[in-house]
Amino acid sequence: MQTYTPEVSDEDFRDILAQTREFIRKQVVPRESEIAESDRIPDDLRKAAADMGLFGYAIPQQWGGLGLDLSQDVELAMEFGYTSLALRSMFGTNNGIAGQVLVNFGTDEQKSRWLGRIASGEVVASFALTEPEAGSNPAGLTTRATFADGQWTITGSKRFITNAPLANLFVVFARSRPADESGTGIAVFLVPADTPGVSVGPKDKKMGQEGAWTSEVSFDGVVVGEDALVGGTEDAGYKAAMTALARGRVHIAGIAVGAAQRALDESVAHAAVTRQGGTPIGDFQLIQGMIADQQVGVAAGRALVRDSARKWVTGEDRRIAPSVAKLYCSEMAGRVADLAVQIHGGSGYMRGVVAERIYRDVRLLRLYEGTSEIQRLIIGGGLVRAAKSEL
Repeated sequence: MQTYTPEVSDEDFRDILAQTREFIRKQVVPRESEIAESDRIPDDLRKAAADMGLFGYAIPQQWGGLGLDLSQDVELAMEFGYTSLALRSMFGTNNGIAGQVLVNFGTDEQKSRWLGRIASGEVVASFALTEPEAGSNPAGLTTRATFADGQWTITGSKRFITNAPLANLFVVFARSRPADESGTGIAVFLVPADTPGVSVGPKDKKMGQEGAWTSEVSFDGVVVGEDALVGGTEDAGYKAAMTALARGRVHIAGIAVGAAQRALDESVAHAAVTRQGGTPIGDFQLIQGMIADQQVGVAAGRALVRDSARKWVTGEDRRIAPSVAKLYCSEMAGRVADLAVQIHGGSGYMRGVVAERIYRDVRLLRLYEGTSEIQRLIIGGGLVRAAKSEL
């Protein structure tokens, strides 16, 4: 394990967390219906988030961000998960899977050019990895990048790309050569959204998470210079994707815990005041049993998120622990949300009820940053390989 000192002190972080919680509870929660009905984050909330530094909270201070580590990140994530998940999605790629590619693998010139603007919210960065035939496993990429006369030409299409309709910069993964003994042949490029040949499709119509925009993106003979190749090497792509996704899994686990906590709070509040036959339903033992199951899931998930984040920042485990947290917490959030609908009864199935929105929103958590099935393969395969290596 590595020796680690956070950029942000515990005292300073307490202030950041308190301000974030106040912003979520007092400014965002009251406008959840507006976000859902308009399918967008209001401009004033976007500006407030940018002014607070939320577009760059996980970007190092050297490059213009707040410099929070993953242990601090997940505490914010649990607050973001408490409200409409579209809010987190607005700045999630800047701090997470897109921004972390630059933070960990970009050249100093690339960092200087982009990270400050990403951290301020001036630039929205979008992570362009998923394809129709390559989702949780990027080894199946078909997008191609060819090099000639000092330039790269990128051709291919991506799908389900978060923030694509708003993006100023695409972090694009493409195959530059077949995989061989020297590497995977997957490179990653920085492609400004206004580059000729880049086209963004219409917003996807999704089950939930209204206000979080995704769409298809096509790259038709897009030409970029050598300086667009992240890290200056063709073989950075696969490792960059795997590192960013693994870190992102811990963050998504935190989001899941926040959403589950909200579902629990809504359930308890409903059970305390809703009556059947003159008796609050919260007095019924079967309702209490469901609430107890919710509480156990939330408490276990919170502890697991904090433990996996600690293991990430110390370097103790950056592969299996993130998958464990993501698998458990995303599945747990689904169970807690389902119980919330059940506790609400018929009203829990009605649009405009918080429990119903959470039920739809959290379903996606089991899919992105690697499906639950992929997490099981990572966990099980990793443990078996570790045991074999000790023989």
